[in-house]
Amino acid sequence: MPSSKDTGKRQRANKLLPLALIVALVALFTINRAFFPPPMLPFQDRREMMATWVTITVYNREKTRAERAIEAAFARMTKIEEIASIYDENAEAYMLNEQGRLDDPSPELIEIIDAAKYYYKISKGAFDITVEPLLELWDYEEGAEKQFWELEPAEQQERISQTLTVVGSDKVTLAPDPPPSIVLAPRTKVTLGGLAKGYAVDQGLEALRNAGVVHALIDAGGDIGVLGGKPNNEAWVIELRNPKDPKDYLTRFFLRDGGLATSGNYERYFDEQASVGHIMDPKTGYSSHASSSASVIAPTCMQADALATAVFVLGPIEGIDLVNSLEGVEALIVGYDEPKRLYRSDGLQLFEKGGL
Repeated sequence: MPSSKDTGKRQRANKLLPLALIVALVALFTINRAFFPPPMLPFQDRREMMATWVTITVYNREKTRAERAIEAAFARMTKIEEIASIYDENAEAYMLNEQGRLDDPSPELIEIIDAAKYYYKISKGAFDITVEPLLELWDYEEGAEKQFWELEPAEQQERISQTLTVVGSDKVTLAPDPPPSIVLAPRTKVTLGGLAKGYAVDQGLEALRNAGVVHALIDAGGDIGVLGGKPNNEAWVIELRNPKDPKDYLTRFFLRDGGLATSGNYERYFDEQASVGHIMDPKTGYSSHASSSASVIAPTCMQADALATAVFVLGPIEGIDLVNSLEGVEALIVGYDEPKRLYRSDGLQLFEKGGL
């Protein structure tokens, strides 16, 4: 007959058995997850914002985590739109245009304006956020007897010459002294569409990164930012459409990190005849016809966004010269007079043959 001591041992062992089984199962699950993790799956959401459609694609192992990360990215991009819009009465950029001055602006607006002045300088004025008064000239005017593009050339030129006196990013002053301020010269106005969308994409990628995402792409109406390539060391493949044939593409770009932006006058026009494009040449006040399109790859989407506009206005020769002078930046420019001729920067082929 077993002793009471032996019986106690068996009872304790029986109590410990379920616990041991649980520990073993947890260990087995952990080992299994470590050596055989769930597959990386794509998750995507698309929303209308910044006057375009924005699509965010991420790869993740968990649906809930992916959805939370995407939501955080959209929230961050919405915040940038609320700062940089010149149409929203509550936006800082709108108030800057209305008041001619903004005291204690957000760090984001300061960063955008500071970058705009830098690109204005290196592009010798080809990129200029103060073209808003010119855009207002060419914009459709409700009830007008004649639209601006219908005026006689001499009258057009006279009004353009008057407007050009308030154009130039040197008329935007950043005063860093506390509190910081942004001051515009009289009658000067800004439009931040040439780089704020790219900046918003960068901020969205940063939000994804902070949420633990390592593979992502954000497409904001052609302003594209990518993070970490695709799983299995694959690149994101982006086709560059042919401005003369929307069913065709000029080339494919292979990107793993950074930004890509394209500027062109083949989709947006002021007039019904589609002859006055929306990208202004800040030096002439007329629509730029130096290029058909300009695509730029850069370390950030904001940099690609601003430089795409700059090289589009500069044209193929000066545009490629500018890009070749910048580290980590490449470009493909389609000529205007010779739309079948493509101009490539020195290192672009690296992104057309599998990417870096």
